[in-house]
Amino acid sequence: MKYSFELIDKKRVYNGFLKINRYRLRHDLYQGGRCQEIVRERMEELQASSVLLYDPLLDRVVLIEQFRIGALDQPGNPWVVETVGGYLGAGESPEEVARREALEEADCTIQQLEPICSFMVSPGISVDRIHLFCGLVDASHAGGVHGLDHEGEDIRVLVMDADQAIGELYDGRMNSTSVIIALQWLTLRRDELRQRWAISTKRD
Repeated sequence: MKYSFELIDKKRVYNGFLKINRYRLRHDLYQGGRCQEIVRERMEELQASSVLLYDPLLDRVVLIEQFRIGALDQPGNPWVVETVGGYLGAGESPEEVARREALEEADCTIQQLEPICSFMVSPGISVDRIHLFCGLVDASHAGGVHGLDHEGEDIRVLVMDADQAIGELYDGRMNSTSVIIALQWLTLRRDELRQRWAISTKRD
């Protein structure tokens, strides 16, 4: 069955760092007919690229840790372990952003880029979509604190054995969407990825 909706009105109600529109609409119901008019707010213009940095020769991942306002009320503290990532600017591709953010946030150059998936973050309130990748890097010199001062970034680089990172899934430390999906993907693809990437990886 094909479902449809009727958009009655759309209005921009907030235009700060976040862009929020208010929608008035009706949509088809599973049991037939159409619902009464409903009002929903939605965050707009959000697309991001995120990348798990992986060294197949050392079998290590490069992650980042930073303060996140969304984790302010979480148990522990609001510093979150994540994959490298950032929002797409006008005219930028997800691949370009992945490579740029790897340099800005972790001082790592991506040698090869493997798509993982593209997913909706919170479709109940937002158009936010993340394009997720795995990037081949040299982790032998990764570390330190990075980020852009004008964006208020204070980002600590974490280099971890892949076994350790995968082992910390679901224990409360690896609890952001991108890092969970990326490490699950690495668990399934790790042996194949190491074999394929190690062949083409050159190290001084």
